[in-house]
Amino acid sequence: MTKKILTNREHQVFSLLIDGKSTKEIAQSLNISEKTVRNHISNAMQKLGVKGRASAVIELIRLKELSI
Repeated sequence: MTKKILTNREHQVFSLLIDGKSTKEIAQSLNISEKTVRNHISNAMQKLGVKGRASAVIELIRLKELSI
């Protein structure tokens, strides 16, 4: 069993992100603040060692954490 990189919430955030949702829409959908959404994205990028949301998405797809 491979170890997951993202927390469940980070995974939810990135799944919505690749569905084309904005930070505001993600926040509303998950009933959290926009700052919390940005924090989840930032934490995931730090774990992955990438800069930028697009790079994070690419890396998560490469690692089979996300699919499109």
